[in-house]
Amino acid sequence: MMSQGSSLHHRMLIAALIVFVQDLSCGGGAQAWTYNYSITPNRSWKEASQWCQQHSAEMVTIQTQEETDFINNLLPLNSNYYWLGIHKEAGVWTCDGTKEKVKEHLQNWASREPDDYAGHDCVEIYIKRKKDTAKWNNEKCDKMKGTVCYSASCKQDSCSAHAACVETVGSHTCQCHPGFVGQRCEEAVACKALTESQQGSRNCFHPYGSNRFNSSCRFHCGLGFHLLGSPQLLCQSSGEWNHPVPLCQVKQCPVLNLTLVSGGSMNCSHPFAPDSYNSTCELRCDEGYDRHGDSQIRCDHSGQWTPGVPACTVKKCPPIFPPAAGNVTCVDAVEPFSFGSRCNVTCQEGYHLTGDSSLACLASGQWSKPTPACTVVQCDGLEAPPHASVQCQGPLGIHSYGSICAVQCEEGFDLIGTNNTECLSSGNWSHKLPVCRAKSCRGISSPPHGSLLCTDPNGPLSFGSRCTSTCDEGFILNGTASTECTSLGTWSADVPRCLAGRCPPLNSPPHGSLSCSDPHGEFSFGSLCTSACEEGFFLNGTAHTECTSRGTWSAAVSDCLAKRCPSLGHPPNGSFSCSDPHGDFSFGSRCTLTCEEGFVLNGTADTQCTSLGTWSKETPRCSAKRCPALNPPAHGSLLCSDPHGGFRFGSRCSSACEEGFVLSGTADTECTSAGVWSREMPHCLATPCLRLAKAPQHGTMNCSHRFSPFSYNSRCDFACKEGFWLRGTPNVTCNSLGHWSQELPSCRPVQCKGIPALSFPLSINCSHPLEDFSFGSQCVFICAAGFSLNGTKAVLCSSDGVWSDTLPKCVGDETGVTDQRVGSAVWVYAVITVCVLIGLVALGLLISTQFKKKGAPIMDDVKSWDETENPAFEF
Repeated sequence: MMSQGSSLHHRMLIAALIVFVQDLSCGGGAQAWTYNYSITPNRSWKEASQWCQQHSAEMVTIQTQEETDFINNLLPLNSNYYWLGIHKEAGVWTCDGTKEKVKEHLQNWASREPDDYAGHDCVEIYIKRKKDTAKWNNEKCDKMKGTVCYSASCKQDSCSAHAACVETVGSHTCQCHPGFVGQRCEEAVACKALTESQQGSRNCFHPYGSNRFNSSCRFHCGLGFHLLGSPQLLCQSSGEWNHPVPLCQVKQCPVLNLTLVSGGSMNCSHPFAPDSYNSTCELRCDEGYDRHGDSQIRCDHSGQWTPGVPACTVKKCPPIFPPAAGNVTCVDAVEPFSFGSRCNVTCQEGYHLTGDSSLACLASGQWSKPTPACTVVQCDGLEAPPHASVQCQGPLGIHSYGSICAVQCEEGFDLIGTNNTECLSSGNWSHKLPVCRAKSCRGISSPPHGSLLCTDPNGPLSFGSRCTSTCDEGFILNGTASTECTSLGTWSADVPRCLAGRCPPLNSPPHGSLSCSDPHGEFSFGSLCTSACEEGFFLNGTAHTECTSRGTWSAAVSDCLAKRCPSLGHPPNGSFSCSDPHGDFSFGSRCTLTCEEGFVLNGTADTQCTSLGTWSKETPRCSAKRCPALNPPAHGSLLCSDPHGGFRFGSRCSSACEEGFVLSGTADTECTSAGVWSREMPHCLATPCLRLAKAPQHGTMNCSHRFSPFSYNSRCDFACKEGFWLRGTPNVTCNSLGHWSQELPSCRPVQCKGIPALSFPLSINCSHPLEDFSFGSQCVFICAAGFSLNGTKAVLCSSDGVWSDTLPKCVGDETGVTDQRVGSAVWVYAVITVCVLIGLVALGLLISTQFKKKGAPIMDDVKSWDETENPAFEF
């Protein structure tokens, strides 16, 4: 820091402060700042910013109250205070270096600040002020104030690559990234060492050291084992592995249920676990059993027994077939006809056994005895009874067991007794032989709904009797009308039945039911059927029909027709999609309305034709989507065509402006199918005229703007300063075409009467600041040697166009000569004055005529002398 007495161009004070900042309004992140400041010389805001940049720093922005307090204590008192690196951009308080908005809660304004004065766009801080000390104030940026800058103190090598440098009070700290510790965050967090897994291995990757942050290990199991748990572990930033250490679990083979091993025993060893990898079992078979498969098996690495589970199978004896007319009954200890099986042989009824009845299957696979045999039983012979004949048949021979003998009487005789007898297993016949007696027929009666007429030549209902049947009206004979009692004692035909005449079968109508009463059988004479329809259907015809005696129905079965709902027409801007299971717009029909693009459904889309013949929902409508209502622009009008209603889909609106206004934007817009306008509404802006930059020279301009500056209906009034006259119209108006109503006027200086040429001894010297002999012109009179001035030495042209005094005279030393010369001069002056006046009048008339032709003002700025001259007249 340089002393205040230094002879350098300015003094600079440097101090360092490290401040911890938790919330920065400009720049973000925690920082520590080194401060530089300068108060000699004071600078504008822009110069202060450039000075900081020249010193590789930025203007201070004040981040926290702690920093504010320090700055206030650090900086010396400066009557002009100090600039902050904050200024207004586009109406927003913004930091100089980062161009970020200053957060509102961090703005530290003094009371009644900031103000809204024009140009107060830069921020100063009140350092060591009695009131509002260390508070902010907005000021003009060209004011001269002290400069204070800052730069960060964290260096590139302050922390390791695994940390962020964070400034703290008086120092800095390293904010470690997750998973790292230590003063510079160079050491990775350690996880617990992993235990060794039996029957497995692991491959590990340690980027930051063994079992440290981001170390990863992948686990593998040996042959015959599978992994139980996550196959990969990662050391996390918390110092914990993300999963428990997995286990290698031995693979299992299907469990062998040794209690179910039949005909043998299994001896097993299990090095790891029962029925698991490398378990071995040996099978031994009992007496009477044979082994199938290898005697020893092992559980392999795939979890299967190899070469396959063996078994003990029982030995078999040859099958025993029953002898002819005999049966075999066996008891099997294991399987049919296997070791331990026992069989008993028995003969069928009518046969007797020859040989041993009991056999056993031995361990050698042979039966203990040969199979025995069965022989048939015999009965005595038979003789036929009187008037009869005997016929015998036997599968094993006549009069042997099973033989059957039948007795047959002659024609016309009935058998009394049993006509068949059989040879039993005891060797006896089952029945005595019968006797033969004349035959008779059973009694018969008239059929229901009919009558029977019989003739009996050999007695009532005896052999030869003949009967004839007839039926009542509506009934039909079912069978043979006549029957006869035969020699067999039976009627040649059954008495027929009188069946009611049948009508064609009836089916229930579709979507309906048929209910019938059938006194004489289904769909027969006298049947009465009634039709009924399901809900939603109606009967198209007669409900009742009856089966007549002619075998026809009195009326056809009526159909069930679906009830119809009112037809749904083609809705405007939509279409119906219908399913009609029973016909168009009939019961069960379902219709769905779909609206065209730009239209929305007003109601329920789906409706159904009910059993009452009405639609379940009112017919919906497709309404055009609405767009927001539009208002005509200010000073304009809006014309819309609305094919589907006001401000709805398809509406087209066109904007137009009143006279004196022009359209800003697109005139036409359309309500789209999305319910939004295709374009934003335009505005009507007042037609602009050429902007009048300033008042005419030596004059004033006062403008009023009804709509916007220098636009339609704007009016500007002009006036001239003292000593000047207005040439042109005193006011102009901006018309609807964007033109000013008149040419802009100008201010011309007021003219005094011109002074003619003077003759000796009087001369004149004039100065004309504006124009010749106009307002402000000054003329000085001089007499020749030997003469003295009689009158005013100088005259001035006033603002009224009048000279300040009359012209002087030159008086000589000799009165006569003087008077003569003066008289001559007066005469000459008079003549010249008259000529000049005549000339000026003629010239004025000529100019007036020319300007009237051109529409210009009568007064012109024609000068009496060339502007380069400063006329001086001498005698």
